[in-house]
Amino acid sequence: MPTAIRVLLADDENLIRTAVATLLGLEDDLDVVAQAATGDEALAVALRTTPDVAVLDLQMPGLDGIEVAERLATQLPGCRCIIVTSHGRPGYLKRALAVGVRGFLPKTASALVVADVVRSVHAGGRYVDPELAAEAIASGDSPLTAREADVLALAADGSPVDEIAQRVSLSAGTVRNYLSTAVMKLGVSNRHEAAATARRHGWI
Repeated sequence: MPTAIRVLLADDENLIRTAVATLLGLEDDLDVVAQAATGDEALAVALRTTPDVAVLDLQMPGLDGIEVAERLATQLPGCRCIIVTSHGRPGYLKRALAVGVRGFLPKTASALVVADVVRSVHAGGRYVDPELAAEAIASGDSPLTAREADVLALAADGSPVDEIAQRVSLSAGTVRNYLSTAVMKLGVSNRHEAAATARRHGWI
């Protein structure tokens, strides 16, 4: 009998994680070898247990699912990653694919679909939920530069310009320029609206 596919599940919602673990555990060819509730824990547990496939929630405390996948790509290249999310924003899908994530599906997917995607990804395939893929294509690429996105992400948390400038090692004037450029590019009236728009599209 072939060896079961070793799976890591990471999700900060315990109920969802344990339910999915139980359902996947019913499959003869899948073995849930580890679980984690945060991104940092997921990375540490993955390096310790060397799963074949990591099923990662997009938004977790600490590192998010995409950041965990990016680190696993270099630290544990044999582990393939799947992102599961309730936030199917196009920018997230593009970021995920850019770091080598092999599967991207919504939390509305059934455990049977998750199991099939785990098998497919383990065999070298890819799977992107068709609706999420269509949304990503329709939304186009982010108009923001990496620097504008960084500054806007900090502004989204309500940080004042001086604090943002300190955190990104720029002058306050340069930060203001980045913010006003972002506001102009996104066609809104202030940085709070710009941050909300960029978040909605998954650009920050």
